[in-house]
Amino acid sequence: MKNFIENLPKAELHLHIEGTFEPALMFKIAKRNHIKIPYKSVKEIEDAYKFDCLQDFLDIYYQGASVLINEHDFYDLTYSYLEKCAIQNVRHTEIMFDPQTHTERGVAFETVINGISKACEDAKDKLGVSSLLIMSYLRHLSEKDAFKTLKQSLPFKDKITAVGLDSSEKGNPPSKFKNVFEASVKAGYIPLAHAGEEGNADYVWEALDLLKIKRIDHGNNALQDPQLIKEIIKRDIALTICPLSNTALQVVSDLKDHPLKKMMALGLKVTINSDDPAYFGGQVNQNYIEIQKALNLSKQDLYELAKNSFQYALLDDKTKQIYLDELETYYEKYN
Repeated sequence: MKNFIENLPKAELHLHIEGTFEPALMFKIAKRNHIKIPYKSVKEIEDAYKFDCLQDFLDIYYQGASVLINEHDFYDLTYSYLEKCAIQNVRHTEIMFDPQTHTERGVAFETVINGISKACEDAKDKLGVSSLLIMSYLRHLSEKDAFKTLKQSLPFKDKITAVGLDSSEKGNPPSKFKNVFEASVKAGYIPLAHAGEEGNADYVWEALDLLKIKRIDHGNNALQDPQLIKEIIKRDIALTICPLSNTALQVVSDLKDHPLKKMMALGLKVTINSDDPAYFGGQVNQNYIEIQKALNLSKQDLYELAKNSFQYALLDDKTKQIYLDELETYYEKYN
């Protein structure tokens, strides 16, 4: 099964580039930029990457991001992740980035987007990994702040496919961002959002009805409401599930209790992703491997999950079909 997963063609649809920041790279960039961080070694950073709730994680996450200053830093961060994609047979990835985490510190939007997008272009040429960018609004900040970010993004629209919504979910419902999402869609961005990770099913309803999202990031708590499950299926909306993230942040206490198999049985379209792999103990293949073991998933299940990852990617039909054909060929050969 491990070998089957490692070679399985797949896409990753839920990944925060700031959450791929490996301790060794963080240490290197902090040193390069002469930034003092409260850790004397890579080992000390690794030890700090242990937490048991979303807020504790976000605290260290934002602290790590503070060492990213120059275009070169954002390039190195992104290219390092894309190299890992190539090794894992991730054929396509949809990368979320948080401009406000950086612009709030005085880093120009242009610096962030140029560093990330150049790495994506190089990875397509050198590694054969395609990618697109999702600009995420931070939900613990105001909608006014999000509007400012939307305005900053417009000169770089050609580099950004979608908008997302992330950070602390509780107390920051999707309705808080209704107007900026309407404006983002008018600007040509596809709407996505985190919903139902910490928040309940009402947050998922709001994301669907008010933000008009095309994909649900997480969505675990959608299972609280049978009517919502029917609605998600009716609208043909996928859920980007992140198993190791769910256990790290205590969304589920044990992978054996993870609702992924139940979701599939109900007819929900589910994908497997790593979320913030440097912090949550595993890249996307590790997420597949761990959830396969915990829930005894079959090769057919794994094939369906990989198929969904291409089917619900924000790609044109022709490109999707190329990846789906590659997956089909692999599955027929190794099933």
